Amino acid sequence: MLRFEHVSKRYPDGTVAVDDLNLEVGQGELVTLVGPSGCGKTTTMKMVNRLEEPTEGRILFDGQDIAEYDPVKLRRRIGYVIQQVGLFPHRTVLDNTATVPHLLGWRRVDARKRAAELLELVGLDPSVYGGRYPDQLSGGQRQRVGVARALAADPPVLLMDEPFGAVDPVVRERLQSEFLRLQAEVRKTVLFVTHDIEEAVRLGDRIAVYGQGRIEQFDSPAAVLGAPANDYVASFVGSDRGLKRLSVTPLERGDLEQPPVVHLGDPLSVAADRMRADDARWAVVLDDADGLHGWLPLPDAENAGDGRVADRARRMEAWLPLGSSLKQAFATMLQYDAGWIAVLDEEDRFLGVLTPGGLHEALRRSIDADGRAVERSAVELDIVDGR
Repeated sequence: MLRFEHVSKRYPDGTVAVDDLNLEVGQGELVTLVGPSGCGKTTTMKMVNRLEEPTEGRILFDGQDIAEYDPVKLRRRIGYVIQQVGLFPHRTVLDNTATVPHLLGWRRVDARKRAAELLELVGLDPSVYGGRYPDQLSGGQRQRVGVARALAADPPVLLMDEPFGAVDPVVRERLQSEFLRLQAEVRKTVLFVTHDIEEAVRLGDRIAVYGQGRIEQFDSPAAVLGAPANDYVASFVGSDRGLKRLSVTPLERGDLEQPPVVHLGDPLSVAADRMRADDARWAVVLDDADGLHGWLPLPDAENAGDGRVADRARRMEAWLPLGSSLKQAFATMLQYDAGWIAVLDEEDRFLGVLTPGGLHEALRRSIDADGRAVERSAVELDIVDGR
């Protein structure tokens, strides 16, 4: 969808903002451009909609050199979201959102209908917010309107320049989550500029890490964090990149352990025998549909005499669906002070448990797999028995 071929941008005073850039962004891909201030990432973005013109090279938009486009018509095909939002203060939220369709000659009724649909999509009820003015909105709400306005004419490409940088951390995280949900639905080709490596990792399908006017590494978030291309990238992503990588490493079946499993209707004596046979101190308790109910400690089964597992089972709140990130798993363990968490499939059936040791091994396998370009299941770890 977008391709940069040997693109450079030099200013008359000799400043080189972008130096021989080669970059390709596929259709429906979200690429984050990350780096320190003044490294050329915003200049790269502005050259896409011709707010800046390349000194050398060319940029292709859907196979056509953007130099061949009329700049105004080009910009109407590309959504643009900036940190300051740039809403018109004298126009309502609905009319702000309908700006580009109006410019494209849409009928007023169609433009306003499209605007209402987009406000709904970004989580703003048009019947509540459509008639308000920008100064009647919070910062996060104004940013949502900015995203809706950029999408109103259904552009194939979306440019986002530090769009969530002006809001507080809590609102910023909510906006990121909302944008990920939105992107999963609309699948735009997105260039997203940020100076925050954590935001880049969370949002990007791929990350372009900028040095001074050049891309030092262009790869998946997991690869950038697990195998930095050079010392500069390693320094930029930080010494805690292993922790950051938790957020982009999914939980897989191969990461799970299989403890003893009992059902609510089982006799306690049978449950105790099963745990002793596995040399286990506890068992997972399932209902009749193999859904997670809780857990049962061995002493509760051994010392209870007659009775059923349902009489002694304890509820279990520490669980996650398969495919959750290792960061979510770690956070759940901390939240519930749990030595393990249950993992369920998409139909809420029990699959296994993840322990702290299993989480550590999953992270190591992920890093090793990226380094060797193999699947995680193909990685065998050297495990040191610390007992």
